[in-house]
Amino acid sequence: MSHPPVQTDAPAMTETRTAVIGTLIVTLGPLSLALYTPALPMLVEAFQTTPAALKLTLSVYFFGFAFSQLACGPLSDAYGRRPVALAFFVTYVLGSVVAALSGSIEWLLVGRALQGIGAAAGIAISRAIVRDQFTGQRSARILNLIGLMLAVVPAVAPTLGGVILGTVGWHAIFVVMTLYGLAVLTVFALGTAETNRTRDRSAARPGPVIRNYRTLLTDRRFMRAGLVLGTTLGGLYTMAALLPFVMIERVGLSPTVFGFAMLLQTGSYTLGATLAGRLLRRVDAMRLIPYGLACVAVGGLGFALAPLTGEPTVASVMGPTAVWAFGIALVMPGATSDALAGFPRMAGAASALIGFMQIGGGLAGTAVAALFADPYTATTAIMPGLASLSLLSYALLRVPASRRGHPAKPARPEDLEVAVDPVALVGAGGEEIEEALHQRRTSGRKGG
Repeated sequence: MSHPPVQTDAPAMTETRTAVIGTLIVTLGPLSLALYTPALPMLVEAFQTTPAALKLTLSVYFFGFAFSQLACGPLSDAYGRRPVALAFFVTYVLGSVVAALSGSIEWLLVGRALQGIGAAAGIAISRAIVRDQFTGQRSARILNLIGLMLAVVPAVAPTLGGVILGTVGWHAIFVVMTLYGLAVLTVFALGTAETNRTRDRSAARPGPVIRNYRTLLTDRRFMRAGLVLGTTLGGLYTMAALLPFVMIERVGLSPTVFGFAMLLQTGSYTLGATLAGRLLRRVDAMRLIPYGLACVAVGGLGFALAPLTGEPTVASVMGPTAVWAFGIALVMPGATSDALAGFPRMAGAASALIGFMQIGGGLAGTAVAALFADPYTATTAIMPGLASLSLLSYALLRVPASRRGHPAKPARPEDLEVAVDPVALVGAGGEEIEEALHQRRTSGRKGG
């Protein structure tokens, strides 16, 4: 019987080097999304197309990101972190160049799809190179730094994108992405050692991977948590495609002011995450989910009622968005840990699939939004619908206590980190989950 290798060898890289490289590559995803969104209304005019066509540029980005996330982990387990990451980052740079040089909406769609495929490696590989080398407090220190960047970048990138857009135009946004991608590619090629010392080609065989995903997709408890996360966080991913049109074209904000307005979303989520972190010292994470869903429901109701107040304003649009984001911070710790806790032997597959379902929610939402001629109408119709689906999933897929069997082992923090907010639109969120796991383990030891 084989056992996981014990980390007795010296790490391939120092803590500082690992943290710097992990931080550099993990920001590819949020940068590619948040820098781009302020440019959407301007691109409608630049390409002489419709808002629906521009929304599809986010749909294809989510599509590429979602399916790449499912593949990146098994491939890097099988063939090593370096070659797989380099292949994905080359794809990202190629997509950025295509987008920067695109003369038609069709080429922009191709570029954004390639960017989504390449950016997916940033989250997965950054976590992997940490857990390959470090455990315990050393791992936690590095993951906390990476988590900090995942919180900071989504907060400042829309403002930066607005400034770039207002000064040098939309092409410069993709030039910045290209340069950043080249920097990531160069640092990873020249400064990163291979950290996977236990490569296993069988990890990439489709048979076991498909069986694991089939097991997860037929588990009621997993699907309940996955659908709740997919509809709530997927709602904010959908808003990434809609808010620029609503706030810039209908409300009348400039791209730069729009970037500052997005701080309401990120700030609300950060406030909720801070509150969740404090509550989880005394309250089980599962008990926070109903309160978080109540906030999502209030946000959805706010969107539904907004047209009754007349033309959209900053308050009528960003108010429900902020309440929704606050609710997500309360939902994510319990839902994510509950989804992964029952599958310790396939935690990697479970975390990847949870991430896929969250991005899939955004993919579905942006695809439906493309059917609406008016982005504001799409917002006031889709967001209440997603809120309703999240409540129905939580209520109808409830697993009776008598059918849960033995208590499941808590998932590892590193697997939870991969599953939380995979696109990093609103920030990290791993700190409060690690607090919840620590609480469970502590109470388990006391009860044992």
